[in-house]
Amino acid sequence: MKHGAPQVSEPSRSKTPSWVRAVRAVAWSFLGIRKKSEYQEDLAKVSPLHLILIGLLGALGFVLTLVVIVNWVVAK
Repeated sequence: MKHGAPQVSEPSRSKTPSWVRAVRAVAWSFLGIRKKSEYQEDLAKVSPLHLILIGLLGALGFVLTLVVIVNWVVAK
């Protein structure tokens, strides 16, 4: 083994797809609870486009759920 030769390691692959990891990251961010180590890992493994799309869909789903609940309560 040569001392000057850099060791090449295989990039670590996540077992969960990027979309699933992005959904988990957005869900935790909606709650406001997140470990810094998990946040750093998400930055490395999740595409910003995935986070934006899932964040917008999550916000839309949240607003639509609130509208449905309010309409249901007001109708009674």
